[in-house]
Amino acid sequence: MPILRLKEIRDLSSEDRVARLEDFRTELVRLKTMIGAGGTIENTARVRQLRKVIAKILTIEHEEKLEANRPKPKPKKPEAKKNERKKTETKKTETKKVETEKTETKKRRKKKETKEETE
Repeated sequence: MPILRLKEIRDLSSEDRVARLEDFRTELVRLKTMIGAGGTIENTARVRQLRKVIAKILTIEHEEKLEANRPKPKPKKPEAKKNERKKTETKKTETKKVETEKTETKKRRKKKETKEETE
């Protein structure tokens, strides 16, 4: 059985992947028993290839499972433009300045009044 490429694995349906997975696992077990019994196999690299393909199939299955369970992302709120932010910030700072000026003038008046009363 030929080794599958990643694109080919992704194109397969889930049922086909499971069927191919079983085929590859049985072939791997067969090759391992032949090696364990002291026999030789034609292509020793085939064991490694089979292990890799099995891992790829399992990985893709797991990815699709996670993708199905993943919640959809919430749409982002539109952000205020930078100019609008600056305008509101400058308004706030201006009102603070005006308030501090008013309180300072009140303090000055009180000082003057207290000085006049003491004289």
